[in-house]
Amino acid sequence: MITAREIGPQRYRTSYGRYFEDFQVGDVYEHRPGRTLTDQDNISFALLTMNQHPMHCDMEFAKKSEFGRLLINSPLSLAVVVGMTVNDVSAKAIANLGWKDIKLSGPVFAGDTLYAETKVLDKRESKSRPHQGIVTVHTRGINQDGAEIMSFERIILVACRGHAVDD
Repeated sequence: MITAREIGPQRYRTSYGRYFEDFQVGDVYEHRPGRTLTDQDNISFALLTMNQHPMHCDMEFAKKSEFGRLLINSPLSLAVVVGMTVNDVSAKAIANLGWKDIKLSGPVFAGDTLYAETKVLDKRESKSRPHQGIVTVHTRGINQDGAEIMSFERIILVACRGHAVDD
């Protein structure tokens, strides 16, 4: 969620993200724009992370697999989907507190465009940190055909209004 606040006469500063108070259980955020993944993204990520599984970087090996082509590295897909959620879900976060139930439900290939949507499952004020709250969300990664390729829950610690770093 991108907003701008006036910081002087005819002068505005962009801010994005939601404060704890802005989250409502049951709300769903559709994250845009999507991101089309490429072979270059996949190879760069494989090199960066030292994940050299041949399904990600050896076309001849991948041709012999059930997919018949290279797969996009699943941690790359996860990172892209999480990244798409930041401006709506965690831009005001102090910390990620946990992840659970990460499911990789479909393959991702070069040329696929990923989208994401997040549903707010729960929220509560922090018991030990005044001016902060804990929000639990469920995110789905979806490809250009509408097929779910992943899902996960994430628990984040979020600033209350007036208490974020950029306030």
